[in-house]
Amino acid sequence: MTANTICTICSNKEVKDNIDDSCSRCGADKKSLVPEDNESVKSFDFDFFDLPENLEEVRTRARLKLKGYCAVYPYCDGNPDRICQRETYGKPIGLGGAGSGASFTANVESIQKLKLNTRLVGEHFEPDTGTSFLGIDLSLPVMGSSTAGISKYNDTITELDFCRAALKGCKESGTITFRGDTWFYTPEDNPALDAIEMEGGYGIPIFKPRAQDVLKKLIERSEKINCPAVGVDLDGCGSTIMAKHGQPVFRKSVKDLRELVEFTSLPFIAKGIMTPEDAEACVEAGVKVVAVSNHGGRVLDHTPGVAEVLPLISKKIKNKAIITADGGVRTGYDVIKMLALGADAVLIGRDVIRGAVGGGTTGVRMQMERLKQTLRQAMMMTQCRDIKEINETILF
Repeated sequence: MTANTICTICSNKEVKDNIDDSCSRCGADKKSLVPEDNESVKSFDFDFFDLPENLEEVRTRARLKLKGYCAVYPYCDGNPDRICQRETYGKPIGLGGAGSGASFTANVESIQKLKLNTRLVGEHFEPDTGTSFLGIDLSLPVMGSSTAGISKYNDTITELDFCRAALKGCKESGTITFRGDTWFYTPEDNPALDAIEMEGGYGIPIFKPRAQDVLKKLIERSEKINCPAVGVDLDGCGSTIMAKHGQPVFRKSVKDLRELVEFTSLPFIAKGIMTPEDAEACVEAGVKVVAVSNHGGRVLDHTPGVAEVLPLISKKIKNKAIITADGGVRTGYDVIKMLALGADAVLIGRDVIRGAVGGGTTGVRMQMERLKQTLRQAMMMTQCRDIKEINETILF
């Protein structure tokens, strides 16, 4: 039997005699292949037919593939009755938040309570959503966050293919993504760096706060494969699973951060910052980008929402470092609120995961395009012609 297949990573179409084979063009795993025609569906045990046509279809596929981990609810808020939260008690955290999920919920609620002022009287204009991040031109001020470990969620996609889908999907939509780090990544076997290298260096690796010598090895490879920047997820110091698997993580001092900043020629990113004091310490260490984040509510229960602390941090370090923010961002309306609070760019995590699982490269691209569409609408209705015009006056 033969099957006409399409690769969800590179969109390659080919006829295959054995569906266990990988994509002949890009090497994507068989999990990343879908059939092109009805006969192939009958001949082989495929879950889906053809590439998804819209974001709704992407999310439907993700819902089925992530059964037990994420129900892809229309309103993703980390509520205790959600599937992702019900499995946190004594089990792996999955896609939920730490403990009760209060930090996850705080992220969403802190954004939702902010209201937008409409400004409608004036000359017509077409909003320009473009911006620049570390010299990289972006079609919108939204990037993928540093997620990792998705291959452990029902084995629906390999880790390498997930990373590549995130990288390629963001690139196709005119933006870029950070890439994460987790317990089964090592300096010798690192799917994120492997994927970035395959995509010509177009991705930003963010590592867990491992030992300094280990981080330097990872940074050296990042430089070798021409990454535009590199960073450390400082709030990863609370990860117990890393140490459990022989990869200990550590708190980092100003001296530690400065050592890493001075070790590399690449712009350095410190992610996981939630207080003005930590933000100022990062600036003191020479960090180029301060990423305001509570790790999607996944490392410490009962933190404030990112939108609550962002204005305080922005007030302290604005114009001293580039500021990114993530946590609870689902639409372009959420994006414009974060920008108004002081962020220079916004990161999204869970929706990139859902996009990649539900549609590979296409799913991630569709997710980013939807964010751009709703951001453009928000800018039109609040009289912001470009990203630079977005400020706190648009908030009620």
